[in-house]
Amino acid sequence: MRLYLPATLPLLRQWMAAGQASPGLAAAVTPGLREWYREGDAEELEYAAQRVAARMSLELLAADPGLPRRRIVLAVDVADADVALVDEPRGAVAVGAASPRATWASAFVDDEEADVVVSAAATALGGAAAGDDDASFAVDEADGTELGWYAVQELEHLFD
Repeated sequence: MRLYLPATLPLLRQWMAAGQASPGLAAAVTPGLREWYREGDAEELEYAAQRVAARMSLELLAADPGLPRRRIVLAVDVADADVALVDEPRGAVAVGAASPRATWASAFVDDEEADVVVSAAATALGGAAAGDDDASFAVDEADGTELGWYAVQELEHLFD
């Protein structure tokens, strides 16, 4: 099963040093996501799951203002038996086992230029959840910012 693990730069560095991503919350094409995107094909559903993980990454950034303001989503392939459906938010799953580096397919990462937009969104996340229209706009702007694709062997370059 293809999963999308939310991360931050320090967390990705930790996973790379350990040679595996730790268990936790991730995103995937779940029955709830399929129901929400009834008209979507397989590629669109995978993209939707990746966007769910990008929002989870934003939540990690919001929880620690000292982190570099770049969302990271790691695409991994995991055995179905290691995944439990959470589906809140829609598309969420719990990963019960570490994901060795050999299972990593690619990563999606904000460009450095997205720092301002992502920083504003991380700061506004709580206000957006409370219904503040300006805060929601800041979060939506980050949601609309595309993450760049990285091959696994390119991830080291993020730390240069």
